[in-house]
Amino acid sequence: MATQKKLIKVHPTDNVAVALVNLTAGEVIDFEGESVTVESDVKMKHKIAMVPFNVGDRIIMYGVLVGKASARIERGGLLSTANVKHESDKVTGKTETIGWTAPNVDKWKDRTWQGYHREDGQVGTENVWLFFPLVFCENRNIEILKDIFEKELMKPKENDYQLLLRSLVKSETGGAGNQEASNDANLFNNIEVKFITHQGGCGGIRQDSHSLAKLLAGYVNNPNVAGATVLSLGCQNLQIQIFKDALDAINPNSKKPVLIYDQQSIGTIETMLSSVVKDTFEAIKKANEIKREPAPLSKLRIGLECGGSDGFSGISANPTLGVTSDLLAALGGTTILSEFPELCGVEQELVNRCVEDESGKRFLDLMQWYEKTVVDAGSGFDMNPSPGNIKDGLITDAMKSAGAAKKGGTSPITGVFDYGEYITKPGLTLLCTPGNDVECTTAMVGSGANMVLFTTGLGTPTGNPIAPVVKISSNTQLANKMSDIIDIDTGGIITGEKSIDEMADEMLEFIIDVASGTVKTKAALLNQNDFIPWKRGVSL
Repeated sequence: MATQKKLIKVHPTDNVAVALVNLTAGEVIDFEGESVTVESDVKMKHKIAMVPFNVGDRIIMYGVLVGKASARIERGGLLSTANVKHESDKVTGKTETIGWTAPNVDKWKDRTWQGYHREDGQVGTENVWLFFPLVFCENRNIEILKDIFEKELMKPKENDYQLLLRSLVKSETGGAGNQEASNDANLFNNIEVKFITHQGGCGGIRQDSHSLAKLLAGYVNNPNVAGATVLSLGCQNLQIQIFKDALDAINPNSKKPVLIYDQQSIGTIETMLSSVVKDTFEAIKKANEIKREPAPLSKLRIGLECGGSDGFSGISANPTLGVTSDLLAALGGTTILSEFPELCGVEQELVNRCVEDESGKRFLDLMQWYEKTVVDAGSGFDMNPSPGNIKDGLITDAMKSAGAAKKGGTSPITGVFDYGEYITKPGLTLLCTPGNDVECTTAMVGSGANMVLFTTGLGTPTGNPIAPVVKISSNTQLANKMSDIIDIDTGGIITGEKSIDEMADEMLEFIIDVASGTVKTKAALLNQNDFIPWKRGVSL
């Protein structure tokens, strides 16, 4: 077993170090050939000064500016919100093109996973029939459908519409004479039914409805979705034609079945829901015929997310995702780095990694627009770190961002996309989203991610209705304490028991298992199906 280090410097040019264990005032540590005296008690995950700082001195971590000293800090002293303020370098454009040496992927290039192949060439990790409304007025009817489809197909429950569905099921199973027989027949063993509700589609500004239409169209086009049932009231801002136009804009030749019902055109709820049950039942039967078949790793489209981050996230879990992202990029797969408020301070590196100069410009334009909306609302990116982040060592937004950006590895950036745009380019891409866990995950899946890798240092139960969300802990204490939500523990990197490359290999193996349906994520087992659209207002 490797000896536990007490300090780590993430980048050679850093002038701070991270405490890997709790440190005691007066403790002398041998580090990089010199001795460091700890000035005060320091909890693990927090940072100590490797040089003395005067007011205004630049604090460097991950090789970038993450703050400035707001008070005198002695060598060996603790960095905190009392003596450090957020600061990041301003970026105006590309200064160089960063080269990339792709990792060796010989062991992965012939590997496959079992997925659901769609007519447009995309491959799903799930086979889902999706129900959702165009407007919040239809949420109640979506909940009724959720009740009858979930309960009838999985657990006994009496309901008029359920009896209708049961009679249809019985007709397909030889007229089984009792409820247990129809359930045991397991008619739909190759498809899931999932349901989305939301508070949008009307009210607010018209742009919100157009944005929501793009997001919902992205969910329909996502390879994990076999088809959809859509409810409309009729008079809302998000008209059916707006939704159809959004679908056509993403995939004009799509043959995916989408059943749309307009309540004000149809009449009574009974008439509408009876039609929904009959029609959807027939569509689900056909979708259930789709079987998993082998697919190359290039068909994986992975969202990269972090939430409930701690001071270890940027040195264990996030770099593991970074290496995994590089492997997938080298294999022709797609990864998505988002959370734009959490890329503050690392813009220069990201711009320099853009394959096309126009992509770098677009990234900066989106970042500047986003930050302006936050400032105009009386806040700023410096308010991004949550109380939990700060308590566990992430004391400035730039410090948090520098660690969060590690999820994107080192590969070239092949494209920059705005919220609601559907990603089709392979390689690492950037997507403008908030840092909010659910809003970000919702957006990446709406842009085509067929799986999400989600790192956390404090623990968060986020899941998604149509895409598996893999939870990765930055430390073993969390993995043990909240074992019901954590799929993979990268804490061995902190203790020195595992390398980042070893963890990335384990990660990719786990991804293949989840994508193939042989392993269920903890979020799926807990039925965590979160969906929150971003209204493009202030949301960090």
